[in-house]
Amino acid sequence: MIIYINDKPCEAEVGDLLLHAAQRHNSHIGCICGGNGICQSCFVYIKEGAESLSQPSEEEKAFISEKLFQDGGRLACQTVITGAGTIKVLSRAENLRRIVIGLNVPGFITYAQTIGYNVLNKLPGGAANVVSRVMEGKLNPADSIGKIGNSIGYGARLAVHTATENLPILQIPLSVISGAAKGVFDTASGLVCTVSGGQLHLPGSTCSSHETQQTKPVESITITVK
Repeated sequence: MIIYINDKPCEAEVGDLLLHAAQRHNSHIGCICGGNGICQSCFVYIKEGAESLSQPSEEEKAFISEKLFQDGGRLACQTVITGAGTIKVLSRAENLRRIVIGLNVPGFITYAQTIGYNVLNKLPGGAANVVSRVMEGKLNPADSIGKIGNSIGYGARLAVHTATENLPILQIPLSVISGAAKGVFDTASGLVCTVSGGQLHLPGSTCSSHETQQTKPVESITITVK
């Protein structure tokens, strides 16, 4: 089946976590804690298809306010696809980006108020939930650190992939980029040569007006290291 994350089509199957479906297709959803359910970086808005998803977990209830639940808020690392259907998801970062680009001032004010309320009212309960899971052995600190490390690696790969997709220059072979850079450097050296009357050149560069001439050093210096 195909689901849509930030309007990007992603293949998914019943039983998949929303977070994993997004990661397989480089569709950005935050994952600072690596899927441990101890932060809200993977917070998303379910725009369509809530009936095809699992019910909110205890971890989600600990971190998400009722107001955000009403707006379709979920944690992608806890939300499982339970049935076929049209599912459309918007990450928190993408939602905010659209508000800002659209110059939606009322929307931004509402967004800030809702998030601020959620942080103030749910942070204590979220922290208590994390401590409780650690005490009960449901959350292993060593395993959590490993997952966080994996999420950092994934974030780095996603950043490179996104930059490559959006900056065409990064798709040019490195040798071509290096050659172009050297050409610019040599041109700059020629300009320095002209301004200085042939006395100065940039190190490591060539100058078209002098590259065929044999130049002698102005002065030789011997350096002895004791």
